[in-house]
Amino acid sequence: MSILSEAAIPDSVLGRAITEFVRDIETELLFNHSSRVYQFGALAGVHRGLTFDRELLYAGAMFHDLGLMPDHSSAEERFEVDGANAARAFLKAHGVSEADVYTVWTAIALHTTPGIPIHMHPVVALVTAGVEMDVLGLTYGQYSDAEREAVVFAFPRPPNFKEDIIQAFYDGIKHKPDTTFGNVKADVIADKEPGFRKGDFCRVIRASRWMGEGHAPGCGCRQHD
Repeated sequence: MSILSEAAIPDSVLGRAITEFVRDIETELLFNHSSRVYQFGALAGVHRGLTFDRELLYAGAMFHDLGLMPDHSSAEERFEVDGANAARAFLKAHGVSEADVYTVWTAIALHTTPGIPIHMHPVVALVTAGVEMDVLGLTYGQYSDAEREAVVFAFPRPPNFKEDIIQAFYDGIKHKPDTTFGNVKADVIADKEPGFRKGDFCRVIRASRWMGEGHAPGCGCRQHD
């Protein structure tokens, strides 16, 4: 079973280096997931008639969950930023231009921010497209049976993938729950820890050190003269 050549993994020095690097670090679950993200993202690019650099898309897809792995997980940064930073260091070491590195960094950093990437650079848009297909199935009907089967044949999606990927997300972020504020990953911790209280945007506003309703003292308004 084969897949469209446009969605094939880049057979280049950089492409092979990315594969080797990520395979050595990620679990089989995350490696296969990231590979499917690339192929679904590339197919989405073909469907949409986009022009994109397959090496950069591959880098974004393969590094997008690297921040879940202990050796690449910081104590305080969002896991998306950890993955983006790892990709940046890797790509710079391989001579990729600063502009292209920034594109990949952005694609990884924004892949859990719905509604924004689709309006950005094709690489940014397509990393998220691949994630939304493989994890959420949001665009399932936009791929043919043959396309879906080819991708899963190349990189198997186990029957219990849904629960396994939620567990993998949780294992990678549970030590820094505050980084999930305003992010879909807060739902992951809430699912695994029933007592977890998500950060609340409105509560943060109301609890800030600013004065309450009305004008603040010393603002020069007649009300406080």
